Amino acid sequence: MADEPWTVKRLLEWTTRHLATKGAEAPRLDAEVLLAHALECKRIDVYTRFDVEPDEEARGRYRELVRRRTEGCPVAYLVGRKEFFSLELEVGPAVLIPRPDSESVVQECLALAKEMAAPRVLDLGTGSGNLAIAVAKYHKGAQVTALDLSADALAVARRNAEKHGLAERVQFLEGDLFGPILAGETFDFIVSNPPYIPTADIANLGIGVRDFEPHRALDGGGDGFEMFDRIVAQAPAFLAPGGYLILEIGSPQEAESRRRIGEQAGYQLAATIRDGSGHPRVLRARCEGDLARPAPIA
Repeated sequence: MADEPWTVKRLLEWTTRHLATKGAEAPRLDAEVLLAHALECKRIDVYTRFDVEPDEEARGRYRELVRRRTEGCPVAYLVGRKEFFSLELEVGPAVLIPRPDSESVVQECLALAKEMAAPRVLDLGTGSGNLAIAVAKYHKGAQVTALDLSADALAVARRNAEKHGLAERVQFLEGDLFGPILAGETFDFIVSNPPYIPTADIANLGIGVRDFEPHRALDGGGDGFEMFDRIVAQAPAFLAPGGYLILEIGSPQEAESRRRIGEQAGYQLAATIRDGSGHPRVLRARCEGDLARPAPIA
């Protein structure tokens, strides 16, 4: 074996076994994505190059990627991108890696906004801009405002908006929650994936999340509801009559989340929305009152 050439096929097979011993959940997928990145090609092209022997420079890049992966660094950070709602987005240590679970927030917003010509959407804690950009991309009339406390995160989000030709329809503001919003400005939708992990639980997260993703985007305070409560309490002042608050939650938090929204006057709380795995994931609450325009289809 020592004399055999390090072909693409052999590199993939060895790396898959190696990552599996290190506890990777998808070792073959990780190996393919990292090798494609090292070879500067698409992942699908790896399959057509099984008998090719990469040069030493490419193998060196690959060894370094695999080394960092075994240390726990997420693949998305190593390759600098992640797909969300069929959109390739830039990601890095300044932003949370978008998860498929969050696509439920976008799906709900788009379904409700379908009959609106120009819905006004506010995304709180935008991070990579995944929610804001997906809504703007798939609703051609949506006017989206995206906020984040992190200037570094906003820089990533702006590049993602520019990449997808949305810089003119997604406005980015730096600040804490509703702080940068002008007095009297209201929105048809407020969406957010707020930090919701209790502080004490951060230490028990997988190494890739715990040691590499920004804690500010994960830590929901002592009970996990610090940011959630602030949004729920303040949102009615920024929602147009009949507007919607759409929030992602941790699946174990469904009952408590619903109780907290139910205690806040001015909301009509809908049934919990489940993600693709069937877990409670999104809450939708409507701000009581009538829209000046026809209400969207619920």
